[in-house]
Amino acid sequence: MAVDMKFFEELESRIPKGKVRTRFAPSPTGYMHVGNLRTALYTWLIARNAGGTFILRIEDTDQGRLVEGATEVIYRTMAECGLTHDEGPDVGGPVGPYIQTERRPLYKKFAELLVEKGAAYYCFCEKAESEEDSGEFNRGDDPCRDMSPEEVAANLAAGKPYVIRQRIPHEGSTTFHDISFGDITVENKELDDQVLLKRDGLPTYNFANVIDDHLMGITHVVRGSEYLSSAPKYNLLYEGFGWDIPTYVHCSPVMRDAQNKMSKRHGDPSYEDLKALGYITPAILNYVALLGWSPRGDIAEQEIFSLEELARAFDIAGISKSPAIFDIEKLTYFNASYLRAMDPAEFAKLAEPFIRQGVKGEQYDAAQIAGLLQARCEKLTEIPEKVDFFDTLPEYDKELFTNKKSKTNDEVSLAMLEATLPVLESLDRWEQEAIHDALIALAEKLEVKNATLMWPLRIAIAGKAVTPGGAVELCHILGRDEVVRRVKIGMDKLK
Repeated sequence: MAVDMKFFEELESRIPKGKVRTRFAPSPTGYMHVGNLRTALYTWLIARNAGGTFILRIEDTDQGRLVEGATEVIYRTMAECGLTHDEGPDVGGPVGPYIQTERRPLYKKFAELLVEKGAAYYCFCEKAESEEDSGEFNRGDDPCRDMSPEEVAANLAAGKPYVIRQRIPHEGSTTFHDISFGDITVENKELDDQVLLKRDGLPTYNFANVIDDHLMGITHVVRGSEYLSSAPKYNLLYEGFGWDIPTYVHCSPVMRDAQNKMSKRHGDPSYEDLKALGYITPAILNYVALLGWSPRGDIAEQEIFSLEELARAFDIAGISKSPAIFDIEKLTYFNASYLRAMDPAEFAKLAEPFIRQGVKGEQYDAAQIAGLLQARCEKLTEIPEKVDFFDTLPEYDKELFTNKKSKTNDEVSLAMLEATLPVLESLDRWEQEAIHDALIALAEKLEVKNATLMWPLRIAIAGKAVTPGGAVELCHILGRDEVVRRVKIGMDKLK
């Protein structure tokens, strides 16, 4: 049957040429897991490093797995991470639409064109839907593979349901090249005639990918190494159409440990989960970038990168073919580094909602409390527990007053509090410097180390062995009346 080539020529004329074009093409089937985020990041970095174009495409042809609200999660995650796209469903572009189901009429025409070229065929066999989706089942040659044009036409005229399958050559081999894995050769006899177009008229994932990548001018295809086995069939499709094959970048999986991939089913965190656990977006991105990629040259030892620095440094030759193990402790290290390097005002703004979870009293200045936390905080979610003593002095055991390093016990601690109380009560100015100077002078007068005086005071006003900030800072924020009240409670415990 004749195919109208003008339709295809018009589509070809729209394809942008001459620069790097990459795409992130998620399926809206739920959360953004770490592997997905890494693919999005690498794809964005390749485009930005080359001064190219980054495209967001929504692959929603698997209607049975769609999750309501998942597309919004994709948009929100990309925006939060600064992975801005130049073309996509919400911003348009020269090769739209950018949602696969809106491109549905295209796939049938291209499947029919491939039949015309002899690289695909109509199959009228009764097969299970799952077989149609994957094309993976044990059989000899499909009986429809060599059906005469007359038989095909008769079946179509009779309205018989069909799929369109790829015609894999029986002889020879197919070699494809990957940036990380090099040349890989597969014997064609090991490949099956995969379904390209299903009975409902929707394409299979593999077919839609090839069509869309070509029509959108994609030069670099980034995906997980689980698709290495499909790459020979992709190549044969490109060759069947007579199209250029893009650069393949297959990324090895992100692993929970040496044996197991990360999986939501096993409780491994998504991007949203990591944020909820108190990790900030720049730290997550920095860490994820290094899960399978290493900087080279002068920056080979550098660990901390801004997104802009990553875009300048990113080189696809630095992508490893070895699986990367997700280490939550390493991410925590990155997160702490980012928090401590922040502008204090920016940290205070970020920390305030978490501070207010633990400190409801408006008399306590959140910015002052943030100043204590910044150098001592690894994750934002640690904050409420660290600062809850401001509102309410917790119940604590007097054993906390005993500290070998500070040379304190019950007797020493009581003596220190008894000496400290009148000094604090009579202080002219309740300012941090004044409190500090008065306490240091008192320790000198008592002929004790500063720690011997400060330890009991800090225990009395916080009721905790570990606090953000020392006794002087805590006294200043709590205020004279509350400090005096708490010191008296501590003295009562020790008597």
